[in-house]
Amino acid sequence: MRRLIILALLLGGMNLILPLGQQGQGSLALLSFGFLILAAYTVGEIAKSFKLPRIVGYLFAGILFGPYSLGVVSHEGVARLGTISQLAIALIAFLAGAELRWAEVKERGVLLLKMTGVELLLTFFLLFGVLFGFREYLPFLRGMPDPQMIAFALLFASIAIVHSPAVTMALLTETGARGPVARTTLGIVLISDVVVVLFFSIALAIARSLSPPTGSVHAPSVALVIWEIVGAVLVGAILGAGVATYLRYVGKELIFFAILVAFFGLEIARVAHVEVLLTLLTAGFVMENGSRGDEGRRLLHAMERSAAPVFVVFFALAGAKISVTQVAQLFPLVVPIAIVRMIGIWTGTRIGARWGKAGPTEGRYTWMGLISQAGVAIGLAAIVAEAYPEQGAALTALLLSLIAINETVGPILFRRALALTGEIDPVPISTPLAPPAQAPPPAVAGT
Repeated sequence: MRRLIILALLLGGMNLILPLGQQGQGSLALLSFGFLILAAYTVGEIAKSFKLPRIVGYLFAGILFGPYSLGVVSHEGVARLGTISQLAIALIAFLAGAELRWAEVKERGVLLLKMTGVELLLTFFLLFGVLFGFREYLPFLRGMPDPQMIAFALLFASIAIVHSPAVTMALLTETGARGPVARTTLGIVLISDVVVVLFFSIALAIARSLSPPTGSVHAPSVALVIWEIVGAVLVGAILGAGVATYLRYVGKELIFFAILVAFFGLEIARVAHVEVLLTLLTAGFVMENGSRGDEGRRLLHAMERSAAPVFVVFFALAGAKISVTQVAQLFPLVVPIAIVRMIGIWTGTRIGARWGKAGPTEGRYTWMGLISQAGVAIGLAAIVAEAYPEQGAALTALLLSLIAINETVGPILFRRALALTGEIDPVPISTPLAPPAQAPPPAVAGT
């Protein structure tokens, strides 16, 4: 009840202050940012009281207060906070890369590649086929020539297979899970993120040849795609080595330095025209494995503390981009597609786990951590909408509805998997998504 009262007070105060910001007497971006921090965090705590992940609360807050529902945060406010989303993606990618250890990569790399490859390919073909099966039920696909239909099915499937590093890292940060299922899920998500960038670029090139778009987006050349991947690794390695050197010889003002690293990584990736996620991922990996002692750990803890409001607002903004009306209209079609996607992920991970001789818990529960989708999928859907202004907009609406379902169900399933395998740490580490808790009884076996 106390949190509901706080939420009502925040909403009332926002309605009183908002006209001032709209008249130029305040900053709309800062106003929206401050409101989302407090409101989303409050809703996250309410979600926690119902034994749901806080992320679900953050997403719901964005949906509730976003431009498609109550409109407390407008479309303009969401657009102006785009830098916050970019910063969050950079921080998440760096933290994810720092979670990888070279020894673990050597030991489990083959297993992760097998599970990722089988899961992505199987899910892709299933989704490609299901869109063909539903073509008569979707007005923008009905009566479309086969070449054009193949083009849109390729684009749809190449985006729908995307996982969410953001949700995965947020859940691992919130729960403190570090067991086999947690680390296998993280490894698959990170590998698939690299693969999907290349996969989508190829799919867009094929789609453009089958159905030339009228928009301004051009399919990247093979050389450009190669540079985006290889260049990201090179730039990220240099950045990570520079961070490790700073930690070794200076090691001061780490909270400020953590934010500086994220912003610098974003800017250098933009200037060099390389893939941002892979750049920061590589930087985090090189920094962690090139640091001595606890140097890297100290920077990561500082980064987690400084990223507190950024992560909360990031997931709230992701929710603010979801139209409840649009999802409701497409719900009868999106639910079967979401189920087919889950079946593909479930089957693919089990086959890949058996092929790679994974442990029984990894083969049985890892799929539950791969359902979530968030920022990357939304970004790719926006590219399709820009390339194909007419049919692409309808396809994007279908994708966003699918993402909305996966974005909500995914964190719940992943947390359930971590609970079933006993990997949830009852003492969450001090993170932006989970405040320090009092020490509970010792952890169960397997954490």
